[in-house]
Amino acid sequence: MRHVIALDVGGTGMKAALVGASGELLHQARRATGRERGPDAVVEGILDFAAELRAYGARHLGEPASAAGVAVPGIVDAEHGIAAYAANLGWRDVPLRALLTDRLDGLPVALGHDVRTGGLAEGRIGAGQGADRFLFVPLGTGIAGAIGIAGRVEAGAHGIAGEIGHIVVRPGGIPCPCGQQGCLERYASAAAVSEAWAAVCGDPDADAADCAKAVESGDQRAAQVWQAAIETLADGLITALTLLDPRIVIIGGGLAEAGETLFTPLRDAVRQRVTFQKPPTIVPAALGDTAGCLGAGLLAWDLLTTTDGTEVTR
Repeated sequence: MRHVIALDVGGTGMKAALVGASGELLHQARRATGRERGPDAVVEGILDFAAELRAYGARHLGEPASAAGVAVPGIVDAEHGIAAYAANLGWRDVPLRALLTDRLDGLPVALGHDVRTGGLAEGRIGAGQGADRFLFVPLGTGIAGAIGIAGRVEAGAHGIAGEIGHIVVRPGGIPCPCGQQGCLERYASAAAVSEAWAAVCGDPDADAADCAKAVESGDQRAAQVWQAAIETLADGLITALTLLDPRIVIIGGGLAEAGETLFTPLRDAVRQRVTFQKPPTIVPAALGDTAGCLGAGLLAWDLLTTTDGTEVTR
């Protein structure tokens, strides 16, 4: 069966899959990055994992993979196939595409940014399927974004498009590691909500999920923390809507697991802020933690398709 290799490399773990032509996951695997052994060990682990997946596909699916796609965090130069910088993994200017192509005996390899790659999957085959313009916003430790345009994700001139978490929504506010003050992710990320709720409830181990449960049980302190995060998130989204005019906003990440406890008040808050803008449909992400792998698979399949949609045989 024809398939591609897909790798989604995170700060602590790697998810991988063999992906069929229709986006089906034919085989899945996970392993640690081994980052405690240093950046060279992480790169070698990625290469070994990809080679093992290729061998598995050849044995169990009747033929070797046709291409490979890999999604990595940090700053990515997708055009030149370079993983430029990732603080969590400790690497700089790793020519990952060339290294993978060499390890995989000349197989074509696509390299992408993890959030944009996950956004690509959500836009094409997930919650944004069929939308010509979408914005994917995962709410996790920070807040990232992916701008979807006509079936692709915009990287920007320097590979940093979509960094909605660093829109300043509270000028002069909480310092952000990026060097600014008052960034959106310092108020509305899952990490920010966890920090705020832990301070209010007095439990240092309390997190955003605990805050959401307290909101649902009627705790007014939790409701205040939660609503403050939603109001700030809505402020950031209005800026994004004004600039990008997406048809759909897809919210993912840990905070989205609160379901309608998040989405109902967030839709209301955005609606209250709209003036001339057209309010988008705001929906939860559909693919969960498989989005990165599926997106990496889409990048790989794109290598095998010409601009007119004709499939390339390799």
